[in-house]
Amino acid sequence: MLKEALLPIFSYLPQVKSPTYRVPFKEKLKWTGVILILYFVLTQIPLFGLSSTSVDQFAQLRAVMAGSFGSILTLGIGPIVSASIILQLLVGGKILNLDLSQHDDKAFYQGIQKLLAVIFTLFEGGVMVLTGALAPSSPEFVWIMILQITIGGILIIFLDEVISKWGFGSGVGLFIAAGVSAQIVIGSLNPLSSPTSPGVPAGYIPQFIYYLTTSQPDFSLLIPIVSLIAVFLVVVYAESMRVEIPLSYGGVKGARGKYPLKFIYASNMPVILTSALLLNVQLFAALFQKLGFPILGTVSNGKAISGIAYYLTTPYGLSSILTNPLQVAVYGVVFIASCVLFAWLWVELSNIGPKAVAKQLHGMGMQIPGFRSSRTQFERILKKYIPAITILGGAFVGLLAFGADLTGALGGGTGVLLTVGIVYKLYEEIAQEQLMDMHPMLRKFLGD
Repeated sequence: MLKEALLPIFSYLPQVKSPTYRVPFKEKLKWTGVILILYFVLTQIPLFGLSSTSVDQFAQLRAVMAGSFGSILTLGIGPIVSASIILQLLVGGKILNLDLSQHDDKAFYQGIQKLLAVIFTLFEGGVMVLTGALAPSSPEFVWIMILQITIGGILIIFLDEVISKWGFGSGVGLFIAAGVSAQIVIGSLNPLSSPTSPGVPAGYIPQFIYYLTTSQPDFSLLIPIVSLIAVFLVVVYAESMRVEIPLSYGGVKGARGKYPLKFIYASNMPVILTSALLLNVQLFAALFQKLGFPILGTVSNGKAISGIAYYLTTPYGLSSILTNPLQVAVYGVVFIASCVLFAWLWVELSNIGPKAVAKQLHGMGMQIPGFRSSRTQFERILKKYIPAITILGGAFVGLLAFGADLTGALGGGTGVLLTVGIVYKLYEEIAQEQLMDMHPMLRKFLGD
């Protein structure tokens, strides 16, 4: 019934045409580069009518949401991820009974996700303008600003779709990595004068050198950079951790291999989804306060100062452990628990759970040495590993992101965690694609 009602609406949504052929490596690289340039261009287009007194209420989540405050991409990937959260909860709770291994159900899932993303774009843009998070310079600019933000949000949705179909990885990941990388480069190397301290470089490294040559060196300036390097090394190490299940190919005697199950099995999606959830808590807190029912807490000067919204505001700096220990503890527990929940949902909905993997391996004619070849046997063995590493991996990335934020790592601890994971996965995809271009027979063997 729901499908019949929504399918006609999906036909009115503009779509990026899927390729009818296997996109070559160079063409994927070209599209990825073009979309990345377009993204940076759009972040430089300012909102017409924005007041100079506007305060970035979501500055702490800005890197994760890949948005640029004051531009038409202020919302970033927020609406896309918010739509994904709603759908994951609906499908995971069996309210929407969809089998994403089936083509029709998967197409319906993607269609409703795009529709929800467009709705969230209009909703979030309207809430931010009407609650004063994006204050217009005069009342007549209210709807003009909402229109600009909506256009920017819809453009991001379609840029993401182009990357997913014609480029490498996903637009969501690419935009996060691009935004955080820009923050890291500018924050560490910017030689221009700081707005708050004329004559003093804004970048941490030039600033440290300036103080080293003119007065007493300030080693605290290096803490964000040291934290950045530490997070980078820990994530790279964690990405290499895996459980390997031995396999043999029933059709070829002596052919053996291993099926790797990464420790961070759900990738970095749980952190992205959790960050988007917290952003929406802040957004709804401002909305309810505007309506006169501050049930989620009160917001002042772009910051939550009480209630649930305050306790779910990202704490930055180790000093917050001493100044606001309860807020840090509540935030940490909620953040890590949400990462575990979304890790489990993501594995189930992405067809990488025990049942789906067992079906795939059995269909390829694989078997585990010492066990009889059956799909049930595969599933029984995979159930010993996949649920455990899903929960442990989700808790690990949540704890790492939370801890990295407390250290004040350059680019934001969560942003650095996501960027390293995204770049690592992108590197693996590019290397595999290049290998298959060089060896076409390998492509046939992998079933691509």
